[in-house]
Amino acid sequence: MKIFIYCFGKENEPYIKDGMSLFNNRIKHYYTTDWQILPAPKNAQALSEDEYKLKEAQLLLPKIEKDDYVICLDERGKNITSPELGQLINKAGLQSSKRCVFIIGGAYGIHGQILQKAHFTWSLSKLVFPHQLVRLILAEQLYRACSINNNEKYHH
Repeated sequence: MKIFIYCFGKENEPYIKDGMSLFNNRIKHYYTTDWQILPAPKNAQALSEDEYKLKEAQLLLPKIEKDDYVICLDERGKNITSPELGQLINKAGLQSSKRCVFIIGGAYGIHGQILQKAHFTWSLSKLVFPHQLVRLILAEQLYRACSINNNEKYHH
């Protein structure tokens, strides 16, 4: 199984790149990961929130494959523990999914067309984080989940 992460926005700042590089190098011992940062919709300032989310969905929908196990990161999702994240990743593998896809919502969240494809919608916290920081948190949590699933010491 491969892990794909789709997000919108700007390229990572140097401090985010460093942290992501660290965790991506660790994750590659378990899974191949592919991070894709998609551009924000054109003329974003002129769009309503719904139009903005729809434009993001139109960019993202063709990238989601039929058999993907999709996990959306959205502030309206469910809070879970790191071991529960490990269980979700295991579940994706047990369902013979070739890809476990994580989607980080844009500035206004994730459009309903994408949420309908999700097997799970996850909220990192009730707090709001900058999108680049969410990428770093996700990278660290993916590594933590892998270490938990392999009974390694990183988690404690």
